[in-house]
Amino acid sequence: MILYIRANVCVILRDFIKSIKKKEKYKLMYKIETHLHTKLISKCGWLYPEEIVKSYYDCGYSGICVTEHYNRTCFEYAGIDLSSNGDKLNAFLEGFRQVKKAAEKYGIVVYEGAELRFDQCDNDYLIYGFSHELLADPDRIIKMGIHNFISLSRADGAILFQAHPFRPSCIPAPAEYLDGIEVRNMNCRHNNHNDLALEYAERHNLLQSGGSDCHRPGDECTSGIISDYLPKDSAEFASLLRSGNYSII
Repeated sequence: MILYIRANVCVILRDFIKSIKKKEKYKLMYKIETHLHTKLISKCGWLYPEEIVKSYYDCGYSGICVTEHYNRTCFEYAGIDLSSNGDKLNAFLEGFRQVKKAAEKYGIVVYEGAELRFDQCDNDYLIYGFSHELLADPDRIIKMGIHNFISLSRADGAILFQAHPFRPSCIPAPAEYLDGIEVRNMNCRHNNHNDLALEYAERHNLLQSGGSDCHRPGDECTSGIISDYLPKDSAEFASLLRSGNYSII
């Protein structure tokens, strides 16, 4: 009788452990796009918010970060006068707002981001979790250069990744000016040298991200991150990136 009871207890424990492992195996995961542009603000963007959101919904994404180009060319394209007294950042975020509105019926969470380019060179930097005050004066920010901007970014609580640092037109910024590196950029029209980006991030112990760098039809849903946690807003999204608790798609 004792042996029979022990055997039954062992079976129950075995089945219980199996059930836990099964739940862990199939734990809900969330796909999030980290690098995306719209036609509304980014001159090189071809896609409107509704078609963007539909594509990402069909691919099973739960979150999208809109990272319009924050540079002189795209401000001019979008009709945003950097010399005016108007709310320039509010105008810049129109693409984000339209994607967010389109995403409501799909249940996709949309985050604010930007892809900064300073006057000094063609490097691009993805910034997340920024306050609106930080980027309120684009002309001042764009003149700064990464070496002057990074201390402001960190004091603001934002997090900054260099995008595609080994494209032929780019150079990797000094690691001390970066929080992370986009080690997987899946834009197929550029030679991104993702292997070199990964090596640079690992050598300098920088955070790593991946993004589709979506501009045109066919660019959608090729990268991003996957996490067991879905941030509810832009600040939480930046915190997730800072934690490194995700995998790159």
